[in-house]
Amino acid sequence: MPKMKTKSGAKKRFSVRAGGTIKRASAFKRHILTKKTTKTKRQLRGVQAIVAADVKSIRAMLPYA
Repeated sequence: MPKMKTKSGAKKRFSVRAGGTIKRASAFKRHILTKKTTKTKRQLRGVQAIVAADVKSIRAMLPYA
């Protein structure tokens, strides 16, 4: 049986924590930051966990994670 391939876009965007939850970075933080308030930019820092509805599809994209 051949190995399953990991989706390369998914491996760049998501990583699996030791407990099994999947983390992602915030969107809307890359450019056009001058019109965004300091509060908005501050709240976009750090990482978030994936919503439960998306976990199944992301796990399929990362078979060995």
